[in-house]
Amino acid sequence: MTEPVLIVGGSMGALRTAESLRKAGYAGPIRVIGEEPHPPYNRPPLSKDVLAEVVNHEAVAFQARPATADVEWVLGARATGLDLDAHTVRTADGHDHPYRALVIATGLRARRLPVDPLPGRHVIRTLDDAIALREELVPGARIVVVGSGFIGCEVAATATKLGCSVTVVSPSTAPMAAALREPLASEVRRRHEAHGVRFLVGRSVVGVTGTERVETVVLDDGTALDADVVIEAIGSIVNDEWLAGSGLDIADGVLTDGALRATTEDGVVLDDVYAVGDIARFPNPMFDDVPRRIEHWNIPTETGRRIGAVLGAWLADDGSFPEVAGQRFAPMPSFWSNQFDVALQAYGMPSLADPDGVRILTGDLAGDVIVGYFRGDRLVGVVGLGPKGPLVPYRERIANGG
Repeated sequence: MTEPVLIVGGSMGALRTAESLRKAGYAGPIRVIGEEPHPPYNRPPLSKDVLAEVVNHEAVAFQARPATADVEWVLGARATGLDLDAHTVRTADGHDHPYRALVIATGLRARRLPVDPLPGRHVIRTLDDAIALREELVPGARIVVVGSGFIGCEVAATATKLGCSVTVVSPSTAPMAAALREPLASEVRRRHEAHGVRFLVGRSVVGVTGTERVETVVLDDGTALDADVVIEAIGSIVNDEWLAGSGLDIADGVLTDGALRATTEDGVVLDDVYAVGDIARFPNPMFDDVPRRIEHWNIPTETGRRIGAVLGAWLADDGSFPEVAGQRFAPMPSFWSNQFDVALQAYGMPSLADPDGVRILTGDLAGDVIVGYFRGDRLVGVVGLGPKGPLVPYRERIANGG
């Protein structure tokens, strides 16, 4: 019997890869191993509108398509090891899963504070995280959000709208400062504060105290904040521990080439091993030839489609593989966020801009505004507050080389 294409990680990237493989004409077996008990679902809404409603799988689940109805889903199974020579992946139950080709889709997990594990501490990365947190976002609850990135700010806005009292603690000087830079980051802070969110910037959490659950958050300057709930939004960690010792280059996620084929520590590109989504570190010629991980919402879809086409050609063994694998892959990074009256949309990679490369392109900060991010004279990113339409010409400009 033909060994399956094995996708490890039951994420959106896994689903999009399976769909793309079928579209490319591959009709053989596909098996997906996922640690979570849920079929693939959309994660970004978990910290936005969905969190303000009744949180369940139905609210965020992706619609199943007939083309992938025969995909085998092995859920609630955690990968623990990879043997490239034997072409097997081991799971925590001790079972070895053989593969004809492997797609690594294990993504990220939330980073945690190194403090006492008291009840009342939450992260928001998975559906189960969101379900547990939603139960505690009740009117009058004192919420401390640790971290002022996108997830931290989105949760702060949602909790405030639900009637909670919210304080955001962050070592940064302004919300989403690393991604947005000044002056846009300070404008986002102003809009949050207008809705009652309190910011303590330049501070970090050194401890939490309480008897049966969290009662107090202690900061590095000795400040003690009363808290019923602590939400930790301090970034993510790549789920690549199961790849340790495999021989793959996992210095920061899985290194791949432009066809998303995994690369070994010795620099060998593997035609039968791929990485999709947040865990993939690949070069994007839209900007330069430096391999990077991109944690934007559209990347699992873009990389899944790419893998389906490339791997499908390899599996077909019809001579098309070199041409397909050699095609230029330059996905446009994109992310969006809704926070109170802030409708934020971004394209490109603003983080690549020069320190003095941030310019207001149209509008003004108090209303609708478009901010450009430049590396030299080249536009590498754009962020807009307001309608999405005016951003389209700038998106095209980035795609065409700035």
